[in-house]
Amino acid sequence: MDLVLERAHSDAQQLEEAGFDGLMVENFGDAPFYADAVPPETVAGIARSVASLSGTTTLRIGVNVLRNDGLSAVGIAAAVDAKMIRVNVLSGMMNTDQGPIVGEAAQLVRERQRLSPDTQIWADVMVKHATPPPGLETIQAATDTWERGGADALVLSGPGTGHPLDLDEAATVREALPNAPLVVGSGGSVDNIAQLLEVFDCAIVGSATKVDGVVTNEVDPARAAAIVTTAN
Repeated sequence: MDLVLERAHSDAQQLEEAGFDGLMVENFGDAPFYADAVPPETVAGIARSVASLSGTTTLRIGVNVLRNDGLSAVGIAAAVDAKMIRVNVLSGMMNTDQGPIVGEAAQLVRERQRLSPDTQIWADVMVKHATPPPGLETIQAATDTWERGGADALVLSGPGTGHPLDLDEAATVREALPNAPLVVGSGGSVDNIAQLLEVFDCAIVGSATKVDGVVTNEVDPARAAAIVTTAN
């Protein structure tokens, strides 16, 4: 755990110095992931990481408990005052490499209201590394997640980690849901971030900030700073 915290603090410092607005803490190193409820040591580890970072950074911190443990994310957010949680499947269902994942919006939104009402729910639409059920289209999934699922922001991604998304499809979501905050969930880089932010309100950027663009590497200060400069 000491090594996890050391790496987390190093990456957070580099991202803050580069000018990022916030951090998303997730158990990305836990692959293969549990489909829904994670073990208690994972909850404890993420909570400890966020609490430790909160004492050293002024950036807003979010939580994503992979693969889809939104209830644990809400609990962590309540304990450490996280500003947002990311939920891969909030509404409906998706077929994933962990099997079918079904959203728990009814329970999750109520638990958020009970435990941490100021924490936003950022919900993926057609989440990466997944296949929608037959007949489900992006606009319908986005509308249901926003209007019926209780999301505070919608996250749109490409097919996998670091993969670019379909900007034309994102533009149709923007047109259909003009009041919904849209978040880039994958594929943002120095080459396309300005174009993406013509449609999206913000972007979660992981792989493109890392050494050699490899998501498991440490943050590359020059890469990170270039993305922020271009975005601004």
